[in-house]
Amino acid sequence: MAGAYLHENKRKERLIHLGSMLILAVLMFFYFKHLNLKPVLTKDNIRFLLLGMPDQIGGLALTILMTVILIPVTLVWGAVLAVMRNSKFFKWFATVYIEIVRATPLIMVIFWVYFAIPIFVKSVTGEDISVQPVIAALIAFSIFTSAYIAEIVRSGLNSISKGIKEAGESLGFTKFQIYFYIIMPLVIKRMLPALISQYIAMFKDTSLAYIIGVIEFFRAATILNNRLFLSMEIFTIVAIVYFIIAFTMSRFARYLEVKWRKQLSD
Repeated sequence: MAGAYLHENKRKERLIHLGSMLILAVLMFFYFKHLNLKPVLTKDNIRFLLLGMPDQIGGLALTILMTVILIPVTLVWGAVLAVMRNSKFFKWFATVYIEIVRATPLIMVIFWVYFAIPIFVKSVTGEDISVQPVIAALIAFSIFTSAYIAEIVRSGLNSISKGIKEAGESLGFTKFQIYFYIIMPLVIKRMLPALISQYIAMFKDTSLAYIIGVIEFFRAATILNNRLFLSMEIFTIVAIVYFIIAFTMSRFARYLEVKWRKQLSD
């Protein structure tokens, strides 16, 4: 009975998604009829939006590259912060870090990293340095996103029963081994949908890197618009690309969530 109910709900969900996509397709068809896309969709413009300048990576490729680099970095640092927040000796540091970062707008973190690091280095060493915009953006996103990842991982850590920890101790594992060989794999699997949702938000937020001159996807579209003055056409294309990638990631998160629930019920 329960299986039939779940199957019916799944069928209704698919029909709703199909109907929504059809309605969206019809609306986009009439919308695109009034757009002047020919000057935008040239070979050089498409290459610039997707890959950036011929001599350097940029555009959508840089956005994806930044996301790929940030995922393992923020996952590791976020996991370390989560463990520190549950410890006795480092709890204060992790708590202050997480609360301050989460209470600060991302755009302020980007500005702070880009402008504060040269000032700090000069005050310590007396030397003038400059930070590459891409490096500054990666550092800023690592600092910011790790705080949110830490809270996701911490909630997963708190959901692990004490019996698992005690079983690890009985086998002679150290606390480090228990966390990173037993608990963390379980936590990551359990928190994977929430992690992917956070990384979808991070992927979209990389557009804020344009404020310090990083020529990622949104910045490339802005540069192209300054030359062609076709805002609706260019940013509609940008929005569709962001939607396709984010929607694909969200569906993947949904698939993992359903698969995990089935494994628990088996």
